[in-house]
Amino acid sequence: VADATLRTLKRTVPAAVPSINFLSGGQGPEEATANLDAINRNKGNAPWALSISYGRALQQPALHAWMGKEENRAAAQAALLERAHLNHLAMLGQYEPSME
Repeated sequence: VADATLRTLKRTVPAAVPSINFLSGGQGPEEATANLDAINRNKGNAPWALSISYGRALQQPALHAWMGKEENRAAAQAALLERAHLNHLAMLGQYEPSME
């Protein structure tokens, strides 16, 4: 997936475009993060920043931890922070599934 994505981007997206942001497209949080990491690990000299515009894949762990209960607020915040950190590492091509 990463190679095909990069091949398509290199053929079609001008170098003047500063950033390409991916949607999670219904992928789960771990899969979306792993795919972003694979793309960034293989981007070589691609001229763009490759980042995210995730909704559900970023929020799902926090919402699952929170479950609408005030007493789960800290756990939900921690889950959101952790998922954001893992996605940051994926943007750098430094994410490992063992970090989950």
